[in-house]
Amino acid sequence: MTAPNQETTARVNWLRRARYFLLAAFLGTIAGFAGIYLTGGLQRNVGVVSDGTCVNAGLAAKRLMPLSKGEVAAFAPNSKPRRATPIDFKDASGRTVSLDDFKGRVVLINLWATWCVPCRKEMPALDELEQKLGGSDFTVLAINLDQRGGDKPKKFLEEIKVKSLIYYEDPTTNVFQKLKAAGRAPGLPSTILVDRDGCELGFMPGPAEWASEDALALIRAALSKN
Repeated sequence: MTAPNQETTARVNWLRRARYFLLAAFLGTIAGFAGIYLTGGLQRNVGVVSDGTCVNAGLAAKRLMPLSKGEVAAFAPNSKPRRATPIDFKDASGRTVSLDDFKGRVVLINLWATWCVPCRKEMPALDELEQKLGGSDFTVLAINLDQRGGDKPKKFLEEIKVKSLIYYEDPTTNVFQKLKAAGRAPGLPSTILVDRDGCELGFMPGPAEWASEDALALIRAALSKN
C-alpha cells in the first residue's frame, strides 16, 4: 500500500474534524442555537475561478499542504483557485466594514461567539497570533456572531485581557450564513485564510492552537512571497 499524498492527508484530517463539528452542530441545535447551526454541504465550488486571478493563491495553497499538521492538522488548503466569499460586518463603532477593506494583507478570518466554548478557548491564542504577526501585512479578523449579546462579547474579551485583536461583529449572522453556503463554515469556530488579493488559501472547521509553532509556520508560509 502506498502512503497517502500530502493533499489526501490534509483532506482526511479535515473530514475527521468536520464530522466532530457536525455533531456539535446537532447538539447546538438542541441547546437552542438552530438559527446558526443549520448546516449545508461542506465542500462546494462557490468562488472557484479559472481566469488566472487567483493563480498565486493556488501556488501558495500547495505550499501550505505539508504544513497542515500538528495543531493545525485540520486546516484544508484549497485544491482549486477560488475567490474569498465577499462578506460585510461591523466594527466596534457600528461602521460597516467589508473583506475588501483588507486587500493588501493576508487575513485570517475567525467566526466565534461567547456561547461557543471552543471559540472562547482559542481566543487568547488568536490574540497572541495577532500580537506576534499582525501588522501591515497580516491581521486576524475575529468576527463575533452573538445575536443578542449586547456588550457581552466585548466584556468577555476584556475579562481574558485581549490586547491585540480589533473587535468586529455580525449579530445578523449573515457572514456565517454566506460562508456556510460556500462550504466554509460548518459550525463555530470556523476559520478561513485569505491572501493579499482576496483569494482564499484554505479553511479550517473547529478550534486550533493559533499561537503554536505549527500555526505560526502555516501563517508565515502564507505570508511568503516566494
